[in-house]
Amino acid sequence: MIEAINPRTGVVDFRSEAADSNSVRSISERLRRAQLQWSGDTEKRISVLQAWADSLEARGPQLAEALTADTGRRLLSHFEVTGMAQRIRYWIQRFPGLLAPGEELRSRSAANVTYQHQKIPYALVGIISPWNFPLTLSLVDTIPALCAGCAALIKPSEVTPRFAAVLNETIQDVPGLSEVLGIVLGDGETGSALIDNVDMICFTGSVTTGRKVAVQAAQNFIPACLELGGKDPAIVLADADIKAAADALMRSAAGSCGQACMSIERIYVDQRVFEKLRDQLVEIASTLSYNTPDIHRGALYPFIDQRQALKVREQLENALEHGARLHCGGAPELIDGGYWMRPTVLSDISDEMLLMREETFGPLLPLIPFDTDQEAVMMANSGDFGLSGSVFGEREHALRIARELRVGAVGINDASMTALIHDIEKQSFGFSGLGPSRMGDQGLLRFLRTKALMIQHDQPAPAAALDEAGLPA
Repeated sequence: MIEAINPRTGVVDFRSEAADSNSVRSISERLRRAQLQWSGDTEKRISVLQAWADSLEARGPQLAEALTADTGRRLLSHFEVTGMAQRIRYWIQRFPGLLAPGEELRSRSAANVTYQHQKIPYALVGIISPWNFPLTLSLVDTIPALCAGCAALIKPSEVTPRFAAVLNETIQDVPGLSEVLGIVLGDGETGSALIDNVDMICFTGSVTTGRKVAVQAAQNFIPACLELGGKDPAIVLADADIKAAADALMRSAAGSCGQACMSIERIYVDQRVFEKLRDQLVEIASTLSYNTPDIHRGALYPFIDQRQALKVREQLENALEHGARLHCGGAPELIDGGYWMRPTVLSDISDEMLLMREETFGPLLPLIPFDTDQEAVMMANSGDFGLSGSVFGEREHALRIARELRVGAVGINDASMTALIHDIEKQSFGFSGLGPSRMGDQGLLRFLRTKALMIQHDQPAPAAALDEAGLPA
């Protein structure tokens, strides 16, 4: 049995049986049986996926309502629905060209041999998604996998399971889609059963759980695409537009209560503009209000998982105990059963503080001054993560700094750009992930294995060619 707490009220308002290993196995076998026919019919995939995009839009209000109950966020829930319908249509336009047969080529190492490549989809892809963007992170892998010709089985987070019922209705709306796409609810045990029954696993979540997923996938000899945590740095140079930088940083760090892997969690500021940026951030924070009691107003959303609020509180208390200075905001507040937190700007930061070493996933904005560009790069590159980052400054100056950062993507004069830009390939560094890019064309090509068909145009070498007598003494 799984139980889900409403993030706005703190009340358990959802209960469901968790899928056991037998159920996962049965569903997996059913999906796998239909996959071969699915993979062989491009036109069917196009028509079915187009109908699914239409169904997502038709059921958009109900789906967004369920996501709102899951996350406590109304606006972002609508964005998730419209974004996924658009993502389906993007891949419909893109995938036929990516899967088109290539021409027959001649081997560079054997002139008498030509070859063709054949792309073979993994039969069944498993997707284990997190709670911070439930629909988006359930479908960001699913959609290209289906386009590639795979079947797919999704296990959403047990923290945010309510949307799954409406999502399943959109699947049932489309003839043929449920044959190759399924959803199972459950916790870690269900996720483990999923890994044991698929040919490839895509996981988005914490480093701790990602390690377990990677080990189990390796034991099963299946590939694992891991999208894990971040501790994204931003560098603000002296020649930056400070007002624009502050706006972008606040949106990134405090948007969705900081509950995004690409949220900015460390801000390195040129000493010459440190106070100006700090004051600008404090001013912006003062204009933002909680999205309660009126869900139609306010830009500050609740913590989705109340355990996360306690972790952020621990990081804040640890920072203050080690001498951090608080400029605005403060600890999470319990309001009508939900946990809320104002953007919290801090200075006098030191490396031993938890908020500099662990992923925060909350609206903490620690400011750290630097004197030279080299110092800024060195500090930004410290730590175990390497998801993404930002640099604010004059274009060429910012690009020089960005090239030195050990992260998978760098936004120049903006933050959290990977949340909106999906056609540019990137890979995670360090503990932030493992595997090919989920963005750009690799987002689909990773679901295909390459088979080589090699054609001999001369007579094959005879067994006598291996006679030792052919080698001079």
